[in-house]
Amino acid sequence: MRRDLVEAAARGDPEAFEALATSASDRLYAVARLVLRATDLAEDAVQEALVRAWKELPSLRDPERFDAWLYRLVVNACADQGRQQRRWSNQVRPLPIEHSISDETGSVGDRDLLERAFTRLKPEQRAVVVLHHHSGFSAAEIARILDIPEGTARSRLHYATEAMRAALHADASRPAVAQKRTA
Repeated sequence: MRRDLVEAAARGDPEAFEALATSASDRLYAVARLVLRATDLAEDAVQEALVRAWKELPSLRDPERFDAWLYRLVVNACADQGRQQRRWSNQVRPLPIEHSISDETGSVGDRDLLERAFTRLKPEQRAVVVLHHHSGFSAAEIARILDIPEGTARSRLHYATEAMRAALHADASRPAVAQKRTA
């Protein structure tokens, strides 16, 4: 069924593409929002990825890889947004904390520390962290999505983890007064 939609969309069927885009848009937006850390930029990145997908869909060789291809397009669009806006590290805005009854992931302070550590990552590291920890993809799947070697995906994930650990350690060793001034 999904393969049929991809093939129909590749032949120029706008209804088939709309069905594909609608089914993927929430997942793509979640990834873009986590990578870019800004709602407006994430919306632009998803829109750009979907426009590229519509234009380039006829060149997709394997309809089974449509979802991975879409993730790659949105990650690339996020990188484009970051370059255009110069906001990867300069003007990162934290996401509002959404409370729920089942949310027992930690204190607001812990989230703030993680947020600061995450914003210090390079864009390509953010992408693999989001795809791995938020979307649940393995390193092999991330490699296919981003069209990079699996070793590169593993390396980016490793160095992102190390960078976050170092940032968390540095924040933890700073006096509380200094932390409040930089937050």
